[in-house]
Amino acid sequence: MKSFFNQPNVQYWGKFIGRTVFYFGILLMLIYLYHYKNINGGTFIYNEF
Repeated sequence: MKSFFNQPNVQYWGKFIGRTVFYFGILLMLIYLYHYKNINGGTFIYNEF
């Protein structure tokens, strides 16, 4: 099992999927925090343009 995770191809895709999930979580957190910009709750980002 240890030799499977040490293969370069598995390490590449593991890092890629891990970073994708991490940055997607940050994006969701920022959208969630944007919702609380005022006391009534925020509008969606593109409604103000």
